[in-house]
Parts: sequence; C-alpha cells; structure tokens
Amino acid sequence: MSIYKSAINKPVTTLLVFVAIIVIGVFSFLRLPIDQFPEMDPPYISVLTVYPGASASEIETNVTKIIENNLNSVDYLKEITSTTKDNISVVLLELEWGTNLDEIINDVRSYIDMVKDELPDGCTNPFIFKFSSSSMPILQYSITADESYPGLDKMLNDEIIPQLSMVNGIGNLTLSGSPERYVYVDIDQQKLDAYGIPLETVGNAIASNNLNLSSGTVKMHKEQYQLEVRSEYIESSEINDIVVTVTPDGRQVFVRDIASVRDTIKDLTLDEKTNGRESVRLMVTKQTGANTVQICSDLKEEMAKIQKNLPNDIKIEVIYDSSEDIVNSINSLEESILYALLFVVLVVLFFLGEWRSTLIISLTIPISLIVAFIYLLLTGSSLNIISLSSLTVAIGMVVDDAIVVLENITKHIERGSSPREASIYATNEVWVSVIATTLVIVVVFVPLTMLTGMAGIMFKELGWLVTIMVCTSTVVAISLTPMLCSKLLKARKVRINERGQIENVPPKRNWYQKYVVGLLDRLDKWYAKALRYCLRHKRWTVLAMFLFFVLSILPFVMGKIGTDFMQQTDNGRISVSVELATGNRIEETMKTARYIESRFYELAPEIRLISTSAGTTDDDGVSAMFSTTMNNTISMTVVCSKKNERERSIFEIAEVLRRELATYPEIIDYQCAVSSGVGGMSSSTVDIEIYGYDFDQTNAFAQDVRAAVRDNVPGARDIDISRDTDRPEIKLNLDKEKLAYHGLSTATVSTYVRNRVNGMAAGYLKEDGDEYDIVVRLQEDDRNSITDIQDMTVPTPAGAMVKLGELGTVEEYWAPPTIERKSRQRIVTVSVTPYETSLGELAENIEKTVDRMGVPSGITVRLAGDYEDQQDTFGDLFMLLALIVLLIYIVLASQFESFVKPVMIMTAVPFALSGVVLALWITGTTLDMIGALGFIMLVGIATKNAIVLVDYTNLMRDRGYELNEAIALSGASRLRPVLMTAITTFLGMLPMALSQGEGSEMWKPMGIVVIGGLLVSTVVTLIVVPVFYAILSRHGERNKDARTRAQFIFMQLSPNPEGDDPQTGEDNNHKSIQ
Repeated sequence: MSIYKSAINKPVTTLLVFVAIIVIGVFSFLRLPIDQFPEMDPPYISVLTVYPGASASEIETNVTKIIENNLNSVDYLKEITSTTKDNISVVLLELEWGTNLDEIINDVRSYIDMVKDELPDGCTNPFIFKFSSSSMPILQYSITADESYPGLDKMLNDEIIPQLSMVNGIGNLTLSGSPERYVYVDIDQQKLDAYGIPLETVGNAIASNNLNLSSGTVKMHKEQYQLEVRSEYIESSEINDIVVTVTPDGRQVFVRDIASVRDTIKDLTLDEKTNGRESVRLMVTKQTGANTVQICSDLKEEMAKIQKNLPNDIKIEVIYDSSEDIVNSINSLEESILYALLFVVLVVLFFLGEWRSTLIISLTIPISLIVAFIYLLLTGSSLNIISLSSLTVAIGMVVDDAIVVLENITKHIERGSSPREASIYATNEVWVSVIATTLVIVVVFVPLTMLTGMAGIMFKELGWLVTIMVCTSTVVAISLTPMLCSKLLKARKVRINERGQIENVPPKRNWYQKYVVGLLDRLDKWYAKALRYCLRHKRWTVLAMFLFFVLSILPFVMGKIGTDFMQQTDNGRISVSVELATGNRIEETMKTARYIESRFYELAPEIRLISTSAGTTDDDGVSAMFSTTMNNTISMTVVCSKKNERERSIFEIAEVLRRELATYPEIIDYQCAVSSGVGGMSSSTVDIEIYGYDFDQTNAFAQDVRAAVRDNVPGARDIDISRDTDRPEIKLNLDKEKLAYHGLSTATVSTYVRNRVNGMAAGYLKEDGDEYDIVVRLQEDDRNSITDIQDMTVPTPAGAMVKLGELGTVEEYWAPPTIERKSRQRIVTVSVTPYETSLGELAENIEKTVDRMGVPSGITVRLAGDYEDQQDTFGDLFMLLALIVLLIYIVLASQFESFVKPVMIMTAVPFALSGVVLALWITGTTLDMIGALGFIMLVGIATKNAIVLVDYTNLMRDRGYELNEAIALSGASRLRPVLMTAITTFLGMLPMALSQGEGSEMWKPMGIVVIGGLLVSTVVTLIVVPVFYAILSRHGERNKDARTRAQFIFMQLSPNPEGDDPQTGEDNNHKSIQ
C-alpha cells in the first residue's frame, strides 16, 4: 500500500507521528547554542624557535630553512610561510580547511624531533602551537580612570578579574596597558664617579637590606620559637637611608646622596587611551564550543554589578562585542524568515482563497523547520548565520510539493469527487513528479557538502539543511497533506433538480470568487491563447528568446559585473594604523595620536569611541613575537554608531579618515581597514607577492609597484608593504685587546651596560601580598645620547673604573628588517584594499599595471590574498555546477525514460543566467561566493517548475489529446501551481534581498541572484519549455493504441471482408491523430 493511502486510512497515527516530531524539534531548538558561524578551527600550526643573540639572516639560514625543508612533506599542507627576526624564527603551516589539527601536530612534532640535532647550539627547542577560534577575543573592554589610574592595575587584578573568571565558559582574561607600580632608583653618573663606586654596589646594597631570613630555632622553657631576621622594606622611602659604602675618611654614603628614589608607575612604553583618557584594555576569550552570546550576556551582567562598587571616576566601555554582530545578523535573518513565512502564507491564501487549504500547506513550513533543528542538535551544531540563512532559502521551496498536491486534489473535488477519493487519485497523479522535483533539489544541494576549503566548511551545513528540509516537505506533501485534505476539505454541494437529476450547487459568488478567481481564470485563458500563438510560430519564438539571451548576458561579457570573494559588511568598526618617522620617541608619537583623535571626532560625528595604542610592551610573551608595533606606530580602533543610526556607510567614513591622514607630512604610511568579512576579519585585499632573494632589489621593486598602483589603479586604497623599513640601532663595538688588558669579557660588559640603561633588578617592595619591582639604573639625562653611553663607567676585576669609550666605539647603524618567506623563498607582499570597486576589477587593473612596468630578472610576481581564494572558490563552484547539471539530467532522463525530454526541461537553466546577470547589473551588485551559490540553487528551482509542466503534458497526451492541444491545456492547468511555487520562492528570498540589518550585506547577493533568475526562468518555463517540447516531440509518439495495433497484426484485421463496420459504416482501421 502506498504512503498516501496509508496516511489517509490511518489519520490518527499520521497526525501523532508529526506531533511527536514537533515536540522533539521544539526541545532541540531550546537546547541549541547561538554563534556567528559553525565551529571551525583555523587550519594553522605555528613552530616558534628562539636563538638568542643571532641576527635575522643567521637564523634564516641555520634555523628557518632547516625547519621549512623538513615540514614541507606534512600531510594536507597548503602553504608554508615563515617570519624571521633577530633572536626569533616563526614557521607557519597553512593546512586544508577541515583537517584534524591534532593528528597533524603529532606529525609536525615527529619531523621537528628529526631535525633537532641539526639546529645550532644555544637554540631552544622549537615550540609548536595551533590557532583556534577560542583564542580570538569575543569581548574587549576599555577601562578608563582619572584619579584612580595609578591603583587601577591592583584593582583590576584583585577585584574585577577574579569576579569575571567565575562566568561559565570563559577562557582567558588579558590586560593590556595597565599601570604597573615600579620603584626606580635613578643614579647620577657624576656622583658615582666622584665616590668611585660602580652602580652594581648600589644595587647589591639595596637588595641585601631587603631580606627576610630564617635564623634557626630558639627553645625557651617549654616553648619553641622560629627565629627570623625581618628587614624588608615597608615603604619605598626607606631605600633613601640605606648605606651604600663608607669613604676612606670614614664618611657614610647613603643612597640619597647619589640617587633619587621614585615610587611611581612603570616607564611608558605602551600608551593605551580611550577617547583621550588613560585606559586599560581587557580582552576576553571563550572556551572551545562555548555559547558566545550567552557568555557575553553573563559578562555584561557581572560587569554591571562590579561597576557599582568601583570609584566614580572609573568608566568601563565596550570596544568590541562579537555577540552584537551575532545577535544583529541573527535578528536580521530571523526577521527575513518571519517575513518569508508571512508572504508564503499570503500567496497561498490569494491563490486558493480558503483558510483550510492555506492551513494545510502552511503546516509544511514549521514541520520542515523543526526537523532542521533536530538535525542541528544531533550534529552538535548551533543556530548561526549559515543555518538560519539555510532556513530562509528553504522556506519558499518547502511548500512547493504541498501546493502541487493540494491544487490537484482541489481540481478533483471541483469535478465532483469526494475529498477522500480526490486525495487518493489526485496524489496518485502527481506523487512521481513531486518526488522527481525533490530529487532535483537534492542533487543541487548534496554536492555542496563536498566543497573543499573554507567554502566547504561554511556551506556543508547549508547543503544538508536544505536537503533535509526539502525531503521532509515531500514526505509531508504525500502523507500529511492528502490526509488533512481528506478530513478538512469539503465536497462540492449537490442537489436534485426538478427533473430528478443530481446537479452541482453553484458556489456563492463572494468577492473572492468574483474578483480573484475571475482574474485567475482570465490569466489562464490569456496564457493558453499566448501559448497557442507561440506554438504556431515556434521559429520566431525561439529566435526572439535566443536574441534575449544573447543581449541579457552582454553586461557580464563586457565586464560590467564585478566579482568579489565575500561582500564587505558594515559592522561600524574601522582599524586605523599609522606609521611615523622611524626612531620617533613614544612621547612624540602620543602627541600625534592625540591630534589625530581630535580631528577624527570633528570629521566624523558618527564616531562613538576611539581606542588608541601607541608603542610596544616590554614583555617577551608569545604575543610580543607577532607584534610589529614600535614606538613610531599608532593603532586605533574607531567604533561608530549603529548602521541604521547614521547616513554614511562605514566605507565612506573610512575614506574621509584616509583623506585626513594623507595631509600629515610626519606620517610615512597609514591604513584605514574596515573590520568586516567572516568572523570580523579585516577587509578583502589583493596581495601582490614579490619573490626574490636580494633585499635591496625586492624593496625597490615593491616601492615602484606601490607607486604605480597608487597612481594608475582607481579604487586602490591602503596600499601596504609587508616588510618593515630598516630600524636604527646603536651598536657598541668592543675592542678585544682592550677588554683583555682590563680583564673584562664581552658578556660582562654587556651586563654592565644593560644594568645602567635598562636597570638592575634589586628585589621587590612587598605590600598587601603584591610585589613591586625595585630597579636601579642611571638617571635619564646620563643615558640619552651617544656621548652619555661612551661616558658610562664600568668596574674592572682589579677594582679600577673605566669608561666605555676606552673599551670600544659606539656607532649608529640600520638593523636588517624582518625576513619573510613563503613556499621556501624570500617574499615581500604589497596588499591593496578595494574602495568602490570589486576585487576582480581591482586585481585585473593591478595585473595590467604590473605587466606594463615589467618585472626585473631575479624577481617573480603573483597575485594572491582574498583574490586567490576567490578564484579557487569560483573554480570549485563551476565544477560543482557542471556536476549538478549532469546529475539533474540523469534524474530527469530516469523519470521520463527519455534522453530528449530532460534537454527541453533544462532550457530554463540558461535563461536563469540571463535573469541573474540582469539583476546584478540593475542593482549594481558584484557576484561573490554567496551569489554564485545562489545561481547553483537556481538550477534546481528553475528545473522544478518545468518538470511539473512536462509531466502533466505527458498525462494529457496519454489521455488522447493532440500534441499542441495537450501542451496548451496542461499549460493552462499547471499555470497556477507554477506561479504559486515561483512566487513563494520569490517572496521567500525578498526579505533577504531587501534586508538592511547589520551583517545583511553578506546574504544580499543570494537574494538578488535567486529573485532575478527566478523571474526570468519562470517566464521562460511557461513559454520556451512548451515550445521546445513541441519541437522535440513527434505527433503520435504517445499513442499507445496505435503502437499496440502496429505490434500485433491480428488487431489490424477487419471484422468483415468489406472492411466496414456493420453498425457504423466507418472504416475500423482509422487511427486517432495524437
């Protein structure tokens, strides 16, 4: 027994099965976490090696090259890059997306173990670590203070961080720019020389008077006591009274005689300001798999409680909140889903005019959505942008099957069948074509799950979700829909007339029957007439459509439609980086930063907050190894008001800021990148990769390329060269003979110099359980010029004092830059950001510019960056399209048992392309990865409608109608379901295409592509497919009676010798014209 008969015969069982599914689905929905994207770990592994005292070029040869060569055979390796600086080598492995990083790390560890012996002595063991999405901050706070600023570090570590750490799912809490308390002992070099004592003596005297020592155990009577000598400093002022030495005449020399003691904040190396006020940045990361939105919500609640107990001058502001982006994007998509749902219900109500029918069809949507939620929970996924957009895409499609079934049932009821009979016979007529249309959608979306790279990770979920929802809708359409129709729809009323015959009671002529049904009937008649005209003029129809196709794709051929990797989204954040003259002091950099901030506020009133960092931290943590900030660089995060609260887009504001920065003579380089793209990544770029061994040659060529691109390529912004300029350093060249004469070594002298410049650690000042560094060094006036350095005094083993100038020379030189390598070659990258142009057009113009310049010998140039990813993804999608078209052909050929019929059905596909090109051209939208995905979906949607039309035409011909008449009748009969399915899909995508919410830019191209393609392909389906059907079909090919007569000769025998039928007198060998 078929599924629809069973469902109709067992209505209670059928209903309860679906109720159970709904209950499980609602439970699943409530358990789903919310995130921005499906959980995807970036496929990067880093190998860090430290080789103290070695220059960048030494490390490149002896460390980096050896590690690169060995790691080049790691499985799934896509690219190997490295960065080599003085003392440090970092090798970065980029693997294929979706690779199991834990397995690869084991392989990397094995390869590293094999080369350890080849690395030079003094080199540390290479350290391996992987990047993960959980290491990216999900929330950044700026904490500003005025009077309380000096004690802010203690307050943060003692009060704020411990409370925040209690929030579930939280990872690390990191502070940047917090004011650390230091005790500085600044010594006067001349006074040291006058007393003839070295700096180390002062440091040792301070350290030796700052001890707590256990001095054994004392027994008194019956008690036993621990004896301790306590001599730790309680206050920093006590240091002034420490005796350093005694002069030959017996006079004591105190610390206060030769130095000043300052209990203050650590010397400024990293300046953090928010809106011009002293600030500290607090960065929060989450644990892997934790719910981002929930953590951010809990943190904000906790922070609000903490704020109440803090001094009034402390202000806590949010710089970056990833949950805002997630919530905004998800709210925007949820809005799209609700609008799509409303539109679909209204369309069904308009065409069917009855609430019962509308209810039956509308039930398909929540059931399909609920099955999708069950799938998400079972696979451990989340409610994210991809899963919600999948639901938006599917809403218009899931009602299609139910519409086809119900519309046919309604037709049978109108002809006089009872609802039960109509439900069985009508479903029997269309269930094969319904399953075929579903198979077409399945073969479009299942291959999406086979995509590789980042696109594969992102769209795997979309492929599975749409497939599951469409399959669910088909099951509903051939089980629940006929069952509900048999119970809820009413049979036509009949009566017995005066002659005693049964006749139908005409329906009441309400406004719906009068206007809407009248309009739809006129539309059916007009379409049948138009179709008959086209069938009589097949040649002209085909020619007109061919000309339309050629003209419609001209904008694409002429390059009027640009290509992008992903659309830039307006998240209201700009990252500004400014480089000043090399060697600038941090104090000078700060002055410039304050002026730039004030100008930004004047030029862009939309700015809500500017968080500025200048300089670099002294800490040698892992983060410092990747840091490129120096005393001459400024980094700003500019946060603007919400997208819907301002008139200008974030891209226009960024351009205003760029124009302002271009007017400053002291600025050497600047970038204003809009933080957008996947996971708040920086803006899309075209990278010009310049490979070559010679530094001078590649540097000069990179500068030439930069100048040429800036002058000749419109829309090129933020042109950045990856290699830093050489930095000035002061080098102390020690004379070996002179050192030997004084009994000194290079190591000893370098330690003495470090003590005088950077400072000598002389213990800690302890207070309330915290320890603060005591640092002894020369006062700043004695260490801020080359003469001062030459004038520094160091002690010899014999007790004499000698000036540095007597041991060697002090000179200024330019240190080599960081050495970057890719694919085991030296590289410098020039990255360019597009403005008011597409990535594809920008890359094309850059390529032409570089070709005109000519590339010197010894240098190789190639384009990479997001443009390379775009080309790879488009290549994958094109292959996918070819596979999908082939699979659709196989499905159709199997259904119709014909090699020709699928060709006529698939004539709708090229015209979908026409609609896509026209829609993109008219709206001025570029074709990106999401838009290309929309076109692949269109292939299935465009084919679906044609299947219903051709299937019904075959049915009409089997019933004995002549070819053209069968085409015209089936066209008129199927017009409404075709229009309904097209309009529901169209309106389902409309909110996506028109959405103005934050993050909506990402999905807009898909909405535009599907709507444009659908409008054109639907018209084509209704005109061109029937015409091609007429051209490619033969009269009489479906006349089973004639075929049977031709096959069996006895069926051609005449019943009498004359060949005439005695009853009718007609020739019995007549053949119907089919």
